[in-house]
Amino acid sequence: MAFRKKADRILEYDPDILIVPECENIDALKFPTSTKQPTDIIWHGDNPHKGLGVFSYNGYKLKLLETHRSKFKTILPIAVTEGAIDFVLFAVWANNPLDKPNQYIGQVWKAMRSYKKFINKEKTILAGDFNSNTIWDRPRRIGNHSEVVKVLGVKKIRSVYHHHFKQVQGKEEHATFHLYRHLDKPYHLDYCFASDDLLCKLRHVEVGAHEHWNMHSDHVPLIVDFDL
Repeated sequence: MAFRKKADRILEYDPDILIVPECENIDALKFPTSTKQPTDIIWHGDNPHKGLGVFSYNGYKLKLLETHRSKFKTILPIAVTEGAIDFVLFAVWANNPLDKPNQYIGQVWKAMRSYKKFINKEKTILAGDFNSNTIWDRPRRIGNHSEVVKVLGVKKIRSVYHHHFKQVQGKEEHATFHLYRHLDKPYHLDYCFASDDLLCKLRHVEVGAHEHWNMHSDHVPLIVDFDL
């Protein structure tokens, strides 16, 4: 929350696209004049203090696709243009407390089924806070974390973190979240999945260090760099 007060820290990395869960709405986003201003902003959510914000910089343009289903308030299909290539970004904050049985990864599963015609094998990225990990799979439940990874894999869309660091789902060496900001409560909940045509252009993946970010959030950034 209060991204406007923390933006300078992540803007040191000169991002093109930022996905910010638990972000205040556009009316509250009054950045200081010394802060780099975004090219475009898309925000969705019910709570004006805590929705999903997507920001572009360096001339990249964002447009929420007309295919957006309002029931998936914080899983947003976005056309990204004016860069080296155009692509479709599904920005994710998997959290719907009104759908308790499917509050977290179930939202991603439902959205994937709803948007299946638009989740393509090329020029597609799904990224953000999935609030999920294979360690919490319920074996007989349709739409658990492993099923989401499997279905994306069939479409040749894969996790850039696991590809880059040669990791196995559920056994990640790097945490993206620390419960209560405690170093001894680490989990990997944040992901970027990219279609193979983009994955082959992957240059670098970085997971922020707990000691550098815990004063700002219980999450650390997952930073992905493509050579486009």
